Amino acid sequence: MIDNIKLHPQGLGHCLAQKANYEAIFDSMSDGLFIINNEYIITECNKPFTKITGFTKSEIINRNFREVFCKEPVCGIHLAVERTIKTGKARKDEPIEIIRKDGTRIPAIFSTSILKDREGKKTGIVVLLRDVALVSELHKRLRDRYHFHNLIGKNHRMQEIYKLIEEVAETDATVLIQGESGTGKELVANAIHYQSPRARGPFVAVSCAVLAESLLESELFGHVKGAYTGAHRDKKGRFELANKGTIFLDEIAEVGPAVQVKLLRVLQEKEIERVGEYKPIKVDARVIAATNKDLRQLINIGKFREDLFYRLNVVSIKLPPLRERKEDIPLLVDHFVKKFNQQYKKKISGVSQATMDILMENDWKGNVRELENAIEHAFVKCHSSIITPEDIPHEVRMAKCIHLPGKVKKESLDYEKLINALRDSGWNQSRAARKLGVNRITIWRNIKKYHITVPTD
Repeated sequence: MIDNIKLHPQGLGHCLAQKANYEAIFDSMSDGLFIINNEYIITECNKPFTKITGFTKSEIINRNFREVFCKEPVCGIHLAVERTIKTGKARKDEPIEIIRKDGTRIPAIFSTSILKDREGKKTGIVVLLRDVALVSELHKRLRDRYHFHNLIGKNHRMQEIYKLIEEVAETDATVLIQGESGTGKELVANAIHYQSPRARGPFVAVSCAVLAESLLESELFGHVKGAYTGAHRDKKGRFELANKGTIFLDEIAEVGPAVQVKLLRVLQEKEIERVGEYKPIKVDARVIAATNKDLRQLINIGKFREDLFYRLNVVSIKLPPLRERKEDIPLLVDHFVKKFNQQYKKKISGVSQATMDILMENDWKGNVRELENAIEHAFVKCHSSIITPEDIPHEVRMAKCIHLPGKVKKESLDYEKLINALRDSGWNQSRAARKLGVNRITIWRNIKKYHITVPTD
């Protein structure tokens, strides 16, 4: 700390001649500072020092420091000065405990320096204090800024998402989370729920892709005994189970027409009907939906209801793929190293630079989930204190970034041109390829890229 201040006698004399200037400089410091002369009189202090100790400037200037700080012999400031006087040597970054004016004790770090005149004679002592509690709080704030409910990222888009989560969490607005597989859509849903007034209620997650439409209907809305073969008793659906909490509908694009109609009613009327029963049941559940597909495209081809889309899309959160926020990879790697150290009872310090270079160059089609799996794979293989390229999966080592400017220019088609060509060609990919002057593989790749659902006869 002390090295940042030039307190040679000539420089200090110049500062004293321009008192307003040096006071402004001292007050702009983050560390507390005070100066005593050979008679142990406090001749100067800055604002951070008064904030740390609780004393006002008028209470300590021109007073003997022992009268101010030595009422208890264990006072850290007293000890800091006495050590310097006793040894005649500067001290640097030593821990002490300060007793503030109000009697509270706080941890601090002190540094001292001997002030001398041109002849080398001691003229006083300067003491710098750093509030350790404040430093810890600043580190926590920085960590919290990049870590939000298990979402990790300093990328500006992630920071905007954190802010949006905080804003939307205070409301009951329906949220639609969009992003590729592995980008953390359920983590966002969790963050919204546990930041919200509904945090004490249940968080119920449903994957809409794993069940057939008839089973999904029963899963979401429940059924009564005898509603269908095998329904031997009444069963509450997920919406009832999520009452006073949040229901998360993952992969909402996979929901069939019949269930879409019922979901629309839930969003409009806040009530459901169990399968096999026509009695409406009021439900109070906040709805968050997620998809890795473009619902507007599905609307255009008749696969998704437009009115349901607008009911779901009250607030839209779009998660960027990992390849578009690569500056977050080191943060994520550090997080996963800590996680798997605890899980596997290891003491791996991190990844080598060569390993990090590979991770930074990878395209991460599976996004954060794929990166996490790669680090876990490395933990299984690694038998040293640092992860090397040999420890990460072979396919990660061999992968090449496909999102290079040249390739994008050659292989990427404009969505509107592609969809129009497919429609004009009756969804025949070969005819669409001829129409656009590209090969059929390019059409197929771009259909996959834009998650376009090709209608079947």
